[in-house]
Amino acid sequence: MKILIILIHPDIEKSVINKRWMEELKKYPEKYTVHSLYDAYPDEKIDAAKEQQLIESYDRIIFQFPFYWFSSPPLLKKWFDEVLLYGWAYGSKSGYRVGGKKITLAVTAGIDEEGYSASGKYKYTMNELFRPYELTFDYIKADYPEPFVYYGIENDPSQEWVERSVPLYLDFLDSL
Repeated sequence: MKILIILIHPDIEKSVINKRWMEELKKYPEKYTVHSLYDAYPDEKIDAAKEQQLIESYDRIIFQFPFYWFSSPPLLKKWFDEVLLYGWAYGSKSGYRVGGKKITLAVTAGIDEEGYSASGKYKYTMNELFRPYELTFDYIKADYPEPFVYYGIENDPSQEWVERSVPLYLDFLDSL
């Protein structure tokens, strides 16, 4: 079954890793569907019914974004607020339309993994910082597999380092 990758990147043309991942994923349209929120909604006016219909068409959904300010780009929060509605995503007899779907994150982080630890620069692990997403997906009864995080662009922005991420990301997607 195909995987839906919802890309949330406000300036994909200036991206290093997320852009490279999108280029690779588009080579396999039989396996992956890429849906860029900032391309679909440049005015940030989200069509909730269209998004809900798209989500219903897939059993595996990845939210892919760069991690900055300890969160996602703001359009993802708006998407959650406007798409994951009562009666569709949770509550009432017709709710939980995403229940049982595998939904997780694929995130790029600037510093090395050690920086995201109790003794590191940011004092918390990525999984601790991802708790709001974990709780959201739990609340809507989705299956939340371990997220994919690629660390360290600030330390090694080389093309070799970027290319190393591609098979790791594809392996992660194929393992879902």
